[in-house]
Amino acid sequence: MRSHIATKGVERAPHRSLMKALGYTDREIRQPLIGIANAANELIPGHMHLDTLVAAVKSGISMAGGTPMEFSTIGVCDGIAMNHKGMHYSLASRELIADSIEVTATAHPFDAIVMVPNCDKIVPGMLMAAARLNIPAIFLSGGPMLAGLDPKDQTKKIDLVSVFEAVGAVRGGRMTEADLAAVEECACPTCGSCAGMFTANSMNCLTEALGMALPGNGTIPAPMSRRIRLAKETGIQIMALLEQGITPDKIMTQQAFMNALTVDMALGCSTNTVLHLTAIAHEASVPLELSVINQVSEKTPHICSLSPGGPDHIQDLDRAGGIPAVMKTLAAHSLLDTGCLTATGKNLADNLSSVEIKDGAVIRPVSDPYHVQGGLAVLFGNLAPDGCVVKQSAVVEEMMTHQGPARVFDTEEAATEAILGGKINAGDVVVIRYEGPAGGPGMREMLTPTSAIAGMGLGAACALITDGRFSGGTKGACIGHVSPEAANGGPIAMINENDIIRIDIPTKTIELMVPEDEIRERQARWVKPEPKIKTGYMARYARQVSSAAQGAIIE
Repeated sequence: MRSHIATKGVERAPHRSLMKALGYTDREIRQPLIGIANAANELIPGHMHLDTLVAAVKSGISMAGGTPMEFSTIGVCDGIAMNHKGMHYSLASRELIADSIEVTATAHPFDAIVMVPNCDKIVPGMLMAAARLNIPAIFLSGGPMLAGLDPKDQTKKIDLVSVFEAVGAVRGGRMTEADLAAVEECACPTCGSCAGMFTANSMNCLTEALGMALPGNGTIPAPMSRRIRLAKETGIQIMALLEQGITPDKIMTQQAFMNALTVDMALGCSTNTVLHLTAIAHEASVPLELSVINQVSEKTPHICSLSPGGPDHIQDLDRAGGIPAVMKTLAAHSLLDTGCLTATGKNLADNLSSVEIKDGAVIRPVSDPYHVQGGLAVLFGNLAPDGCVVKQSAVVEEMMTHQGPARVFDTEEAATEAILGGKINAGDVVVIRYEGPAGGPGMREMLTPTSAIAGMGLGAACALITDGRFSGGTKGACIGHVSPEAANGGPIAMINENDIIRIDIPTKTIELMVPEDEIRERQARWVKPEPKIKTGYMARYARQVSSAAQGAIIE
């Protein structure tokens, strides 16, 4: 066993003595040592209850003859970090999480590891660490929050994005502050990751689709006792994976990533999944080019319409059969590789053999999809030579192609002020630049300006382009991850106010309608701006981070 390098033999008596100081018995020290990376904290609604789940995981490990050893990780709530300095640090926290788990699980050589995350950067950070460590690993998320109910219409579900959009509605004179306060009170009623197909739930569902978690991981609501039972089963199953020698490299294969991308397209997941799957694949030594996303999207129908792009929430998807039911639907049309090994110890075909689709309105058949193509698209053109990403399933039909004048802002704050101040007009293309991985630094999410556009009633009339990124709660013609980014002299830095930009999502193109010689002249005059953060972690991050097209990994 891997742990024996720290526990076995005469020369390891000091090590055992320190473990006994922790209260471990000789028997526990001799047993397989199973690390538990617990992201519990009192900062994030999705993590406030993880200690309860970890206690259940420990029970499962102990029942199966292992010794659980818990340690902690950091976490950032993107919703609370949104639209202020804190958002610079959100994406960058992913690398710290991966690094800290690698450090802990190497200094304390576990035989296997259980990862217990829930929210945005914690899930991919832990997946990156699992790929690096390559010891038996399994994931258990904290589960999704239940949706709230609209205080004026109890038949209508609401969630966090409803609050962001209500802010824009108040500024636009379409809602009172008293109505906003009522929405604020009701939108987030329980623990768990925010209720729509936002980044956290997207990544938890894709962890299941990738094969690194047991069925139910992505969709069982956080408050349900069924998730506690899943936690116990997860603790038991990590011991089986250890016994069978099933490591992440046997699960996170090229075919498994293609399966995850296919499920991503069928669900209409967050654009952030592009960043994260690319980074995880890099750690797993699996090539994953942006162009592959369009190939998968073009053959995968969008069969679930979940918030923010549709009426359903994760609890509805769970009731309909969850990710296994989605995968069963796709596999029936040969859209998945069902030979992939999973955390159950079985291949995907075995996992799906008894699965049923319980609600055909939530999980539509392939023959009657919401959209014939998948949820995401990557656009290329002279404005984004290395690509940019849009959640096409959340774009209204009239904005699938759009041409309009650029309204250029060098910070998210300036753009938000203009939007809420009524300075943006129908037809405009809002450009927010110098918000990329290096220029931001940290590639801030733009949920505040995108929600403001929707709240001001401009969602079907304006586009937004950025080298930053978007919350999974974003909807509309919002195009992010523009690469190369402005801070590295990308074409987005060369846009002038009122330049015409053409967006054509069906043809996967985005163009700055300026002659090439004029663009070259602007590039010759361009001066790289001073870093926005000059000291500390984010200054180091800005110097080392790669392009969004490469997953914003640290090189």
